[in-house]
Amino acid sequence: MVLEKFRVDGKVALVTGGGRGIGRASALALAEAGADVVVAARRQDTLDEVCEAVTRMGRRALGVATDVCDEAQRAALIERALSAFGGVDILVNNAGGWPPTAAIALERESFEEAFRFNVIAGFELSKGLAPTLHARKGCIVNISSAMGHLVDSGFVAYGACKAALDHMTRLLAREWAPTIRVNAVAAGATLTDALGPFVDNEELMAEMCARTPLGRLGEADEIAATVLFLASPAGAWVTGKVFEIDGGTTASNWPWPMPNGL
Repeated sequence: MVLEKFRVDGKVALVTGGGRGIGRASALALAEAGADVVVAARRQDTLDEVCEAVTRMGRRALGVATDVCDEAQRAALIERALSAFGGVDILVNNAGGWPPTAAIALERESFEEAFRFNVIAGFELSKGLAPTLHARKGCIVNISSAMGHLVDSGFVAYGACKAALDHMTRLLAREWAPTIRVNAVAAGATLTDALGPFVDNEELMAEMCARTPLGRLGEADEIAATVLFLASPAGAWVTGKVFEIDGGTTASNWPWPMPNGL
């Protein structure tokens, strides 16, 4: 009966960045396991496609075009989710990312925007949904990155943001226990649209895989499987943890050296 512990029947999940990549895979995994799903992303067309896939599984779906960095749009997302489904049990803070930039060329405004996107947006959504998550004994899964603990040139903004997200996960887990579980997934290099432009070169792609102990990059549904574990009763005794799902990497496998600009 252990497989039953991975069911989330009757639950409602809200997934940001849910139109593609890890967010899309997570939304579909949760729906396949029984959850109704609210997906948020900037592009309505990608949301419509995900909602159609969820509906075909027999679950309810709502797509809300949202820029998570915009306070009014975050509030509208929360209001629509609560209005449509009466509450939220699972929040997946997946929206995030930032392009590599040499520290010497990183403008303060860009650094601040990176934090708004990768840390503050997730915090504000977590805070806004905390009352319903508390009432329903729900959970939060933050999608972080291996670059939150690894080092490489060009990742000051992205890496610092993900490190902050990791520790925010631990702090919220402690503060909101025992009614809200909070965990994170530190994903390694995963084959998504966001990574696509960087891996079109076969030689560089091969080098990246060679630097990964398991010899390949990750798939979005492999990250989504961890999200499902953490969101389901199977992960009921887990909170405040950052799961490293990264093919065994202990050092950066990024094969594009970036001059420091000094």
